Amino acid sequence: MTRPRRERVPAALGLLAGLGAAFFILPLAGLLARAPWGDALTALSAPETLEALRLSLVASLTATAVSLLLGVPLAWVYARVEFPGRNLLRALTTLPMVLPPVVGGIALLLAFGRRGLLGMLLERGFGITLPFTTAGVVMAETFVSMPFLVLTVEAGLRSLDSRYEEAARTLGAGRWTVLGRVTLPLIAPSLFAGAVLSWARALGEFGATITFAGNFPGRTQTMPLAVYLLLESRPEASFILSLVLLAVSLAVLVGLRDRWLGSP
Repeated sequence: MTRPRRERVPAALGLLAGLGAAFFILPLAGLLARAPWGDALTALSAPETLEALRLSLVASLTATAVSLLLGVPLAWVYARVEFPGRNLLRALTTLPMVLPPVVGGIALLLAFGRRGLLGMLLERGFGITLPFTTAGVVMAETFVSMPFLVLTVEAGLRSLDSRYEEAARTLGAGRWTVLGRVTLPLIAPSLFAGAVLSWARALGEFGATITFAGNFPGRTQTMPLAVYLLLESRPEASFILSLVLLAVSLAVLVGLRDRWLGSP
């Protein structure tokens, strides 16, 4: 890949670009400057912090697994199957990417709450209650994070050279063999990028979680919810937890940069 041509930056353009960068960097610098580094170990080793971290990891990884299980087939259908209303269905299933998370939480309550469209049947027929449980956390995180995986995998499938799949079929491979031994290995970078994006979004989810699952320590209180709670009682500790989430998000963005932009 050729390197981008270096150009002289006009003064006005450079000034505006610098202001744009400063708009994002200054709040992060403020967080770093105000963080009580001397109390960092104490804040991170507190029982409530460890419990919130454990729940966040369990819920976000489970949400990512569910997203892979349901999102990959959905992406395959979007990329390979023509049917009436496909664009509308794609828009509806990726809507949580732009939908306010609190609205997503309300929608989950209306669908899976005790008086929801399906929640009433689940509770009366099977004794299953989803709101304000750990399963509710996983559901809320899956709802807001799976669209990132679906769009990423769909893009990978659309850019795939179909001649490899056709060659495998010509050699006698069945549909599932082609999928498992040709298609999925070829889109592995897209699968990995989509899964990491989905996990990072699930890890940082707040609005849908607190609306649908509540904020109960040890059961539904994830790291973002713990940060919100600590901001009112122990602001310094909330700064440290915010830095943990910041570090994770930054690592994801830097790690996936080449996937989006290509190597410079």
